Amino acid sequence: MAPEPGRPRIARVDVVMPAHNEERHLEQALSAIQAAAAALEARRPGTDVGITVVLDHCTDRSAEVVSAFAGLDTRITVLSRPFRNAGASRAAGVAAALLGRPSALEETWLASTDADSCVPDNWLWRQLEFADSGWDVVLGSVEPDPGGMDPEVLRRWRARHPFGEDHPHVYGANLGVRASAYRHAGGFPEIRSAEDRILVERLRRRGFAVVATDTIRVVTSGRTAARAPRGFGAYLRAIGVEAGAALRSG
Repeated sequence: MAPEPGRPRIARVDVVMPAHNEERHLEQALSAIQAAAAALEARRPGTDVGITVVLDHCTDRSAEVVSAFAGLDTRITVLSRPFRNAGASRAAGVAAALLGRPSALEETWLASTDADSCVPDNWLWRQLEFADSGWDVVLGSVEPDPGGMDPEVLRRWRARHPFGEDHPHVYGANLGVRASAYRHAGGFPEIRSAEDRILVERLRRRGFAVVATDTIRVVTSGRTAARAPRGFGAYLRAIGVEAGAALRSG
């Protein structure tokens, strides 16, 4: 669907990030979100920002890392939940972020990312440029961090995911949506995998304007130890198995 001009200007952005045992990545992830928030303030002074981190059944030092950030940044809210479920974590984070603001959903933007990912500085203000143009949903691109990755796995992934505008991919690590559209579509389903794709499918079916862009590319962990059964890590692992089989047969 084409964007609808004249929508209310976004006055607040809520970033939601689930985390399950991410002590190694959380500092970088939160620092990157703070940098994106600072860039947004420079471009659009007066835009409020909230950051909700959902600690999902964490047994490592993730809570300590996030608490240290929250102690210095009042925009950060920390939730602890026992879900072991990415969809439930994202949904709980959004519900907490929107609590008490039912009348401001048209002016609120939700930005989703992951705790093993680093967003770019333009991540928030660029999404709001799309929102200003009438788009309801922004699908960003993702690039695996090449550090420690098998080069053949990375090569195969890049061959299947060429970067560019209007790409066909959906990543929970790089997704933005107007809060009113999110609510209308029923929010993130509380399932362990594919909650991002199902939400976007619902949004498309309901006629919301969806744009895909490579201008806000997020770098995410290239690990193959999957946290979700059919998530990004599981996909990379499957590519690794495929690459190994090709090497043995060749």
